[in-house]
Amino acid sequence: MTEWLLALVPQYGIWLLALATFASCLALPIPASLLMLAGGGFASAGDLSLAGTLAASLAGAIAGDQAGYAAGRWGGTAIAHAMSAPGGGFAKAGAILAKDGAAAVFLTRWLISALGPYVNLAAGAAGQPWSVFTLSAVLGECVWVTLYVGLGWMFTGNLETASAMAVDILGLLAAGAIALALGWWLFRRPSATSVEHQT
Repeated sequence: MTEWLLALVPQYGIWLLALATFASCLALPIPASLLMLAGGGFASAGDLSLAGTLAASLAGAIAGDQAGYAAGRWGGTAIAHAMSAPGGGFAKAGAILAKDGAAAVFLTRWLISALGPYVNLAAGAAGQPWSVFTLSAVLGECVWVTLYVGLGWMFTGNLETASAMAVDILGLLAAGAIALALGWWLFRRPSATSVEHQT
């Protein structure tokens, strides 16, 4: 299926990319990241517009996020019961959303993208403010789309190299995010010496 979809990119271009990112944000098994890499490669070769490729991919992703959020908001309780198997995606999404809120939405657009569709539903079901969800989701989707389309554009036609580079960059960004979070936690944590002085 992946090879068939990749063959359609130069023919259907931005419409295919918009549909793929939309579907992937609804947890459908579409290789949207790989299609964006291909779209970036075709844009670099002049077969597609780079601006159109970026815009279509981003528009589809944002629309998918909004559809998931709306489904959670309006079908909240029923969806939560249907998808809340212990250890399932919805349960994990609800847990990280309750703990980290807007940061969870942002990070699940590109860093922990497998949980993204479930976070959309959980955010709607939990009543997370629409403005907070939307801002976090749009910023996260900008990272996802720019990373994959940009790497496809840089490594014209070499999907294997671009894909490997994307994994490396995501790993580096994940390590940086963990280091920043740990630094923030250590900065905010009362030092042992100040606690001893108080006792």
